[in-house]
Amino acid sequence: MGHYDGVAAARSSDDAAGPLRRTARAIGRVLRYPFARTAKGIRKATHAHGAGESGLGKLIELHAVNGAGDVMITVALASTVFFSVPTDEARGRVALYLAITMAPFALLAPVIGPLLDRVPHGRRAAMAGAMLTRAVLAIAMSTLVATGGLELYPAALGVLVASKAYGVVRSAVVPRLLPPRFSLVRANSRVTLAGLLATGVAAPIGAGLQMIGSPWPLYGACVIFLVGTFLAFTLPPKVDSAKGERKARLVTRQEKRPGLRTVGPSVLHGLQANAAHRALSGFLIFFLAFLLREHPLSGHSAAFSLGVVGVAAGAGNALGTAVGAWLKARGPELIIATMLGIALSAAILAALLFGGALMAVLCAVAGLSQALSKLSLDAVIQRDVPEQVRTSAFARSETLLQMAWVVGGAIGIALPLNGVLGMSVAAGIVAAGALAAARGLLTTARRGSPHPRVA
Repeated sequence: MGHYDGVAAARSSDDAAGPLRRTARAIGRVLRYPFARTAKGIRKATHAHGAGESGLGKLIELHAVNGAGDVMITVALASTVFFSVPTDEARGRVALYLAITMAPFALLAPVIGPLLDRVPHGRRAAMAGAMLTRAVLAIAMSTLVATGGLELYPAALGVLVASKAYGVVRSAVVPRLLPPRFSLVRANSRVTLAGLLATGVAAPIGAGLQMIGSPWPLYGACVIFLVGTFLAFTLPPKVDSAKGERKARLVTRQEKRPGLRTVGPSVLHGLQANAAHRALSGFLIFFLAFLLREHPLSGHSAAFSLGVVGVAAGAGNALGTAVGAWLKARGPELIIATMLGIALSAAILAALLFGGALMAVLCAVAGLSQALSKLSLDAVIQRDVPEQVRTSAFARSETLLQMAWVVGGAIGIALPLNGVLGMSVAAGIVAAGALAAARGLLTTARRGSPHPRVA
């Protein structure tokens, strides 16, 4: 009888626990639903139109993770180097940041492309290494960010170099992951847009972590980059294939018998124009950051003023990326030349009629023109550069554009905080690009490319 009493007691306990267990499972499903639904929606969007089968969808997700991690580190550094001290001291700190990180990177950048050309079979490992390096450096910086001492800057340089190395490899990888009947400009547009969206989501999260404590955005960046390290190895094996590839070199004139080792003047003119856009971007970031902190928009705080121009630039960049996907590869030289003209007109107008609204307009136009010009350059490379040298051309072009951004940022730091003078210098940067590239771009557009168009 005692045995049956024990069985009855166990059954009674199970019956009592059953409703609790079912309730817990139901609550768990409700809590998981929005996250599972969101993840499913993201996966459906990134893998659409054959991107899942080709592997492009995984690269899109990896680039989104990269953008989220980078913005976390940016939030931590900006709060330490820029926002936490008076304007004069902040300007000195940012100048020191440029001297210790940007200047060495300008020397290292030309080496990145040729170095990665030598390891074409290890692209997944290179991207994973860039992610893991930033994860380790984020933890190292978390112990230094509170003081903002000189020890922080070598770690920041390492993060910068690893970030740009990832960008170079990513640009080289995209052509190998194109789905059928999918243009390179469209693929790059989707990858870039994913990075922009992830940055927009991660930025307020990073700001919230910063309110908890200065190391917390770096802890978040470490976790994100560790996820990216894993995702890099999930890319398909063809990413590491280098069959038929050769190094590319840029030439300023069309050779009589162009070969696989030749990239023609169309690409060179496109690079010149894009370098002007990238230099303008670097200049505006640094110059307006200090100008608006010292002289915010009328009736508003410095933080609000910086937010206005930041949102304007981001919106312009996103719009340019979306428009680039819609235009595909139609007349890329004409698009690049048109963007030069629009950016130059906006800069001249901002210099002549200087004001807060026109600064925001210039930032939006700069974001739009940079995005559209870069996508159009991608289309020119796709059309004019043979597949065997295309990855090398992407690596070298990305290196040149990053160097242009460094130069623009340095000019922005060195310039006096005079709005009219700053906008005049911005106009001069774009004018230099127009003088160097516009004529060649328009000539090529009128004559038409001797190569078949890739839509």
